[in-house]
Amino acid sequence: MASDSLLAQLDGLNEQQLRRLLVEHLTKQKLGLYWEANAIERDAALNADIVLPRLVEDWSCNLDAAPTRNLVIEGDNFDGLRLLRATHRGKIRVIYIDPPYNTGNKDWVYNDRYVGANDRWRHSQWLEFLYRRLMLARDLLTPDGVILVSINDENRARLELLMDEVFPGMRVGSLVWKKRKSSNTSLDYHYSSDHEHVLIYAGPGFVFNGSSKTWDGYQNWDEDKQNWWSSGPLTLGFTKDQRPNLFYPLRNPATDIWYPCDPKRVWVYASKTRLGDKKVRTRPMEEMIEHNLVNFPDEPTPAFYASEAELRTALESGLAPPYLDTSSDLLFWVGKKIAFGRPRFKRFKDTLVNESMPLSSWCVDLADPKEGGEISVVQITSGRTSEGTMLLRELGMAEDFPYSKPLSLIKNLLQQTTRSNDIVLDFFAGSGTTGQAVLELNAEDGGGRSFILCSSTEVTAKEPDKNLCRDVCAERMRRVIAGYGGKPGYTPEQGGQFAYLQLDKVDAADAHVEIDESHAFQLLALKRFGAALPVPDGTIKRLGRVADCEVLLCGKADATTLKTLAAWPEKYGAARLAIYTTRPETLRDKLAARGIEVNCYSLMDALTGGQGGAT
Repeated sequence: MASDSLLAQLDGLNEQQLRRLLVEHLTKQKLGLYWEANAIERDAALNADIVLPRLVEDWSCNLDAAPTRNLVIEGDNFDGLRLLRATHRGKIRVIYIDPPYNTGNKDWVYNDRYVGANDRWRHSQWLEFLYRRLMLARDLLTPDGVILVSINDENRARLELLMDEVFPGMRVGSLVWKKRKSSNTSLDYHYSSDHEHVLIYAGPGFVFNGSSKTWDGYQNWDEDKQNWWSSGPLTLGFTKDQRPNLFYPLRNPATDIWYPCDPKRVWVYASKTRLGDKKVRTRPMEEMIEHNLVNFPDEPTPAFYASEAELRTALESGLAPPYLDTSSDLLFWVGKKIAFGRPRFKRFKDTLVNESMPLSSWCVDLADPKEGGEISVVQITSGRTSEGTMLLRELGMAEDFPYSKPLSLIKNLLQQTTRSNDIVLDFFAGSGTTGQAVLELNAEDGGGRSFILCSSTEVTAKEPDKNLCRDVCAERMRRVIAGYGGKPGYTPEQGGQFAYLQLDKVDAADAHVEIDESHAFQLLALKRFGAALPVPDGTIKRLGRVADCEVLLCGKADATTLKTLAAWPEKYGAARLAIYTTRPETLRDKLAARGIEVNCYSLMDALTGGQGGAT
């Protein structure tokens, strides 16, 4: 029975694990998303071993002695994220991922087994799979960072609830893009699912880049305010029945000319005469006029009717001012000057809250430019999934990766979210579209963005030699960097390089035996400098420099090594040395005896720190 197996499981837990389960049970939210999960298994997976990077120079690109921030990481992205949490915590500003969509149609192989479309545990397995990875990814974001997640319509609701749990209070919204032409495949409901979504979650300081506003409309000069202004509608899209308090005749106190209200589009602001004691958040119309925020048009010959009969005659002949009809209170208008024109709102240039247009949630289909929206917002343009397929065909890789996201979508997402020197992470990198988008953006605006792409091999029992990361993701980046289809490539100075890293996992208890200097050097280079580079020869390995401090990795501290270290500051013009070594106290004392003051750090502490810990 299930209860018997549960009791047997509890019997095998220690006190700390039992406390953890009890706290989780007592504090569990009563409203939200639930799925089958085991907190003990989570902790075990997170703390099972130490993940170490190993540079594969033969599979890297244009890698020389200069460091590179561009990384292609081969392995399970859970392990890749554990590594990055130790090396890039709080440093990544933009994350884009296109995770498996949980269709049940063999769309993900990370557990080396598939779940069927009718498997009752399919959703829980998928949610737990993403939860573990998203929790790690959250720690990588900068305070003003953003994560963008692609998802289909079927699983959007589940993923959005999961994102709410992992990134509480960070929801921005979503974008909608058209992935294909409408089709008749869903005949059951006569419904075509041809759009997908990009969910957006961000820190409090994040804003989209938008697009710079043009000032062409600000051509009117206000002498009193010494400011340029443009005009905008002074009406709202509501009828007089929907907003009766906003339907009233408007008077220009300077000219005593009256303006009838459009019964289908009422005024934006209420009148003091209609408000009475009622409080509203906006100024009444009279204050807007008093502060010169309403532009009344010139009315050289306003209408004037001495009697109701005269006004009716004008209405019947169609010569009366607009928005007057026989249903109006005609007696009110008798003896008043009535305008033919319409007043407008004066929008002054220095009152704009934002100097750029905001981003619309609706993406424009490149194949149908007629979809373009208002000029007051910026819309992302995107091709369809077929664009991704055609691009891979141009790269000679069309059969290697089906249904890749269109480059235009990813490139325009990054154009709206990144700044010139940001790190962009994609830990479901697939064919590497995100990396190509980063390079193209840098080429266009001179930016120095870098990419980190995590991709698995997707090895299965039937395909033991399969390596999607090496043969598709990294290979695509090599071809893009080299240039293709008449397009120029990228030099290392332009970001046209990357380090290919494989992941080795070592049990913490065996770390002091199994970790070699190449592991240590690469991990420290990533942690201290956010970059990878070939491992130099010699007992003393230079990692880099911070201000006037040289950062070194030192193996055994023999007489030759101590002599070299003692001469290092003068030789390289360094005021200080920071040395990672297995015996920091011993090395510090030996150098102090030679009159050299250094900061020595435990190599093992540096290598094991930052990867474990409960999510």
